[in-house]
Amino acid sequence: MIRVLVADDHPIYRDGLAVLLATVDGLEVVGTASDGVEAVAAATRLRPDVVVMDVQMPRLNGVEATRRLATDAPGVGIVVLTMSEDDGTVFAAVRAGARGYLVKGAEQEEIVRAITTVAAGGAVFGATLAIRIAEFFAAGPPAPTEAFPQLTAREREILELLAAGRSNAQIAAALYLSPKTVRNNVSNVFAKLQVADRAEAIVRAREAGLGH
Repeated sequence: MIRVLVADDHPIYRDGLAVLLATVDGLEVVGTASDGVEAVAAATRLRPDVVVMDVQMPRLNGVEATRRLATDAPGVGIVVLTMSEDDGTVFAAVRAGARGYLVKGAEQEEIVRAITTVAAGGAVFGATLAIRIAEFFAAGPPAPTEAFPQLTAREREILELLAAGRSNAQIAAALYLSPKTVRNNVSNVFAKLQVADRAEAIVRAREAGLGH
């Protein structure tokens, strides 16, 4: 018997799904929850095999509730069942620990199959979502965002040398610039980073990986 908890803030959908799943042989609905906080508490207390989780819920959304359950009740499988099909929500749910993701409107058989598969340790995603997930991972990780994009190439070069502990005179010599040009660029860097002095700029730069 697979023990199921249904979490959704819409009572008609939540109760209707719970009644529907209760009629399926091999499934037992052990509880329901109307928001993410209730879902985490109920799943931690009842230890169902699977939580069917909505995303958009009050107090705590389904993605964050999934993330908490991955820590508090790691043996509980999560099937996200929601209206949202955008990539950001899908990937956020997967990163949080969901092993199933279906869009509301899925047939009963598809929902039951997802529950049984996740309960057995597998993963299930709707056909169109599975294709997009595969394409996302096939494309590889996105290029890292460059730190301090507001800086010009010259200002970034000077910040790199500042972070390495160089003085204005040393920077001028290294880049074949006049001391005045270096001073002006350093002032621009301070203004764009919204820092008060050289020490604060160096801290910001090193935190971003510059100057090593």
